[in-house]
Amino acid sequence: MERLDKFLCDSGVGTRSQVKVILKSGRVTVDGRAEKDAARKIDPNTQTVCLDGEVLGGYRRIVAMMNKPAGFVTATEDPVEKTVMELLPPEYRNLDLKPVGRLDKATEGLLLFTNDGDLLHRLISPKKEIPKVYYARHEGQAGDEDVAAFSAGLILRDETHCLPAKLESLGPGESLITVCEGKYHQVRRMMASRGMPVTYLERREEGPLTLGDLPRGQVRELTEAEIAML
Repeated sequence: MERLDKFLCDSGVGTRSQVKVILKSGRVTVDGRAEKDAARKIDPNTQTVCLDGEVLGGYRRIVAMMNKPAGFVTATEDPVEKTVMELLPPEYRNLDLKPVGRLDKATEGLLLFTNDGDLLHRLISPKKEIPKVYYARHEGQAGDEDVAAFSAGLILRDETHCLPAKLESLGPGESLITVCEGKYHQVRRMMASRGMPVTYLERREEGPLTLGDLPRGQVRELTEAEIAML
């Protein structure tokens, strides 16, 4: 059994305050009868809840992928900056989705969202060592010594210790970097420590997932098969 207002929130109807207004309007029915009591206990397995005649499904786990554009901070809210939450389609905005990890304001590419707290913590835990692949444009060209330094695990100027990472040169001013952790501005700081300041950064892969042909700024929900791979 669960409260009706919680069921409505989990169904994506709106925030608690929005749900309260919707209930007062008489638009919600339980087994065909209008219900205005937010505290009403219901059994989603045996009772049918509708909004304006449309059956609601309650909680469902969602994992979505965004191709993040530059200019948005990875946060659920910010008093000054535009956030990635503003890019979510309307149908996802009331489902308590949270970003999985962070991409800085200037970095583009693959960013996951989920309403599954356990999955979120597993994905961001350094212990899981989930590989993340970045494409970087930068000054200079990565050489054998740089590749070896990344492989050994860099120690940055502030004594931050980085796990062993993979650096693959694509030619002058271009590289692929694979890391298994997500420290603050890590890829940019690692490249700068080797004299190759980054001018553009895009995350292309996370674990088994790739951006594919997802357009910049767009979002798609992962399939059950993709979630299982995570």
